[in-house]
Amino acid sequence: MEKRLNDFKKIFNGEFHIDSLHTSLYATDASVYRRIPLAVAYPKNARGIIQLISFAETINSSLIPRTAGTSLAGQCVGNGIVVDVSKYFTNILSVDKEAKTVTVQPGVVRDELNAFLKPYNLFFGPNTSTSNRCMIGGMVGNNSSGTTSIQYGVTRDKVLKLKTILSDGEEVVFEKLSKAGFFRKMNLNSLEGAIYKSIYDELISPKVQEEIKNEFPKLEIHRRNTGYAVDALLNTSVFGDFTEEINLCKLLCGSEGTLAFTTEITLQLDPLPPQYTAMVATHYKTLEACLNDVGVAMKHKLHTCEMMDNVILDCTQKSKTYEPYRFFVKDSPKAILLLELKSDSETDLQNQIASLLVSLEVSKLSYHNPVLRGEEIEMALELRKAGLGLLGNMVGDKKAVACIEDTAVALEDLPNYISEFTALMKKYNQQAVYYAHAGAGELHLRPILNLKEKEGVAYFRKITTDVAKLCKKYKGSFSGEHGDGIVRSEFISLMIGEKNYELLKRIKLAFDPQNIFNPGKIVDSFKMDEALRYVADRKEPQIKTLMDFEDYQGILRLAENCNGSGDCRKSADAAGAMCPSYQATKNEKDTTRARANILREVLTNNEALNKFDSEELKQVMDLCISCKACSSECPSNVDISMAKAEFLYQYHKAHGVSFSDKLFAKSTKINKLASIFPKLSNWVYSNSITSRIIRNIGGVHQKRSLPKISSESFQSLFRGKEMNFLGKNSYKGKTKGSVLLFVDEFSNYLDAEIAEDSYLLLSHLGYNVTVIDTLDSGRAMISKGFLKEAKVEVNKNISFLKNKVSENVPLVGIEPSAILSFRDEYLRLADDKPSAENISKHTFLIEEFLAKEIEKGNITSAQFTSEEKNIKIHSHCHQKSLSNQKVTFDILNLPKNYKPTIIPSGCCGMAGSFGFEKEHYEISMQIGELKLFPAVRKSAEDIIIAANGTSCRHQILDGTDRKALHPVTVLKNALL
Repeated sequence: MEKRLNDFKKIFNGEFHIDSLHTSLYATDASVYRRIPLAVAYPKNARGIIQLISFAETINSSLIPRTAGTSLAGQCVGNGIVVDVSKYFTNILSVDKEAKTVTVQPGVVRDELNAFLKPYNLFFGPNTSTSNRCMIGGMVGNNSSGTTSIQYGVTRDKVLKLKTILSDGEEVVFEKLSKAGFFRKMNLNSLEGAIYKSIYDELISPKVQEEIKNEFPKLEIHRRNTGYAVDALLNTSVFGDFTEEINLCKLLCGSEGTLAFTTEITLQLDPLPPQYTAMVATHYKTLEACLNDVGVAMKHKLHTCEMMDNVILDCTQKSKTYEPYRFFVKDSPKAILLLELKSDSETDLQNQIASLLVSLEVSKLSYHNPVLRGEEIEMALELRKAGLGLLGNMVGDKKAVACIEDTAVALEDLPNYISEFTALMKKYNQQAVYYAHAGAGELHLRPILNLKEKEGVAYFRKITTDVAKLCKKYKGSFSGEHGDGIVRSEFISLMIGEKNYELLKRIKLAFDPQNIFNPGKIVDSFKMDEALRYVADRKEPQIKTLMDFEDYQGILRLAENCNGSGDCRKSADAAGAMCPSYQATKNEKDTTRARANILREVLTNNEALNKFDSEELKQVMDLCISCKACSSECPSNVDISMAKAEFLYQYHKAHGVSFSDKLFAKSTKINKLASIFPKLSNWVYSNSITSRIIRNIGGVHQKRSLPKISSESFQSLFRGKEMNFLGKNSYKGKTKGSVLLFVDEFSNYLDAEIAEDSYLLLSHLGYNVTVIDTLDSGRAMISKGFLKEAKVEVNKNISFLKNKVSENVPLVGIEPSAILSFRDEYLRLADDKPSAENISKHTFLIEEFLAKEIEKGNITSAQFTSEEKNIKIHSHCHQKSLSNQKVTFDILNLPKNYKPTIIPSGCCGMAGSFGFEKEHYEISMQIGELKLFPAVRKSAEDIIIAANGTSCRHQILDGTDRKALHPVTVLKNALL
């Protein structure tokens, strides 16, 4: 088989991988399942897909279509060839503004499509919680809907035409057909003709139609993904006295890639949502009252009708981060409905609000109905999402498991259904959590189970079976929007009856007689409790690490926390910074998810004594730039940058370290020596001959400039001039407080003038500054995996500072990566944890400290110039993840006529030594080109570029030839 796979790889029109790295990466999606595929393919065009279909038939294998891989039910998991179209099938092909349609390839991201359509005043209505990375192909395969479905419908309602490839390699277009057109298709002497004839023969019988109507979910449930949507074909001109023309796209939509392979999709669009928006947040003392008010609310023209219960609200109650988001919550409601209204005029919106409030007052079920506007609406929706995130972010082996989270019933059945559902959950000792698309009758709930134990797996099946029976009782849909996949396909015969299930099997056979497309889903399904990520009752691997991962219960569980949701696959156009290398390469292996998946695989299955000794793990960690965005943006807080540092340390033990790694890890010592003769050092670094030699020795790319040594280190500058350092404009008032200024190794030797500016600024503003300039933060050592050496520095620094740092005398730092280590890695490396934790609580980035003092009124705009300046800010990645960008904006916004804006950039691409290394230089520059470089180049020469990271400033200079200033320098220059 391996030879046949390798032979095919040579002729395939695309990329074809059979290595263990790729097959392990694609063994999972966002579900609980794991099946190692035979191979992974990235076809470049339709010809590549036709090749794959032919090859799969030849070797008796199958194809598993995949876009972003965020499916919750196991749709993208199988033993055949995974076909990932997310890399090359990404084009928006055409827009018809008059007809309000767009044609796209399946790999187009939903949010990016809507950004493209905005100038046309059009958008694609269905959305998902994964809209910043989910793709149209996946939305079609799953019949996705989201929060807006009550107004804009589901994906099935929007698909007009599908260009597909059938299981015999024939390219076929499915679209709306008249009765005559349908019969013409039936007479074709091809697989396409056989499909149309089969559909007709199967559905023309009145008895069959009656069976479908009796057994399928109620038609008024517009979110229904139970099996193939044959019920959606009945009320057409082909099968009755109806005017509606038939379109087999309705059958293909929601078929999870089991019938045909889609290459182009034509969608019906809607005009952009009305401009004026309000949300009524109705409060209820009981869940029953809330559910009974859903019908009342839905009589109005709502755009959103979402419910959250007190369990979700309680999750945010003690969170400092989300306390401000609870501004509208009064007392202790058992449930809240978020009812969103929109209009093209403020007057009409006011009338809609008044009408809704009257209805709610008449029903007398709610006790508080605040009206939210503007940012308040986003905050309310974010609160709901935050509660779920906190609920699902569980430490340990018990997890919230997706299996019954997608049931939908008719609105009139919702109160009784939920009442029985609650009783059922109590039977299994499960706390029912109500997070619902209430207006659509859909309930999201995940039981908390340990699937590493046989008992947990047994409950997995029992709970799913009982909920399926309950859902059937109300003629509900077992899947509203997440699809059947593996977890629910086994229950389709129960949900629609055995006769209808046999009908679905015959339809699958008509489309795909060789069972090539995504077998094991919808019909002839895999068992829902087999091929799980974990072997039940396994012997848990014991992994020893130098860093402390106790908060995750070990580094293996850190990796297992990744649920595959794919937040790390969002593009550079989305908000946030995760994951820069993926944004540049678009390769799954460069995502945070991939790194977590391979870390889990290796630590679980590697038989070597040193479990970290893995080339696959080395490959996925290679392009992790330790930006730390995953530590804050990943919903499960899977901190891969921390895991990478540990991996490098463990891998070095087996393979040693390169000379280049040693140079970068010990760069402080080199810079210290260079600072003795700075002019000579800088000449050596800039001379074409000597600099080329240095780059070759150090593994630095020849296009990368070498950093210059400060003409005098801050240490020598400060020690020599301390008495006269402040100059004539020294602050003369009462001291406002004392601070310890941590002058890190980068600021000391490379950016001494910034350290000087920091000292001057703090002193001029009235603070008693004590300089700490003899310590090495250990940042370079940590980033290169020199953890033993870093641990020595950490312990030395903690010992030195533990009796000096306090609430009244905080530690304030200049370089984000250095000072924020005290709040991050130090807590995992320090032996004296109580002291490390105490220091971390009183350690601040200098912008954080200044922003707090501004807020207290200790620093005012009167101390600064009134001159006008425009500033663009790029913040360091560690600031974005461990602090926030707003503090930099706030301090630069203090001078009256300073106008700062934040560049919506992710990582600059330099990331310490990463951008210097010859093997990473090109990727480094690609990352910079995503957002940062273009934003800087577009800035007029008189606009100040501010960047607080030494790496960021170096990258901006190399990439745009613009010199960026530290925010402290900008503010110091503004002093009166």
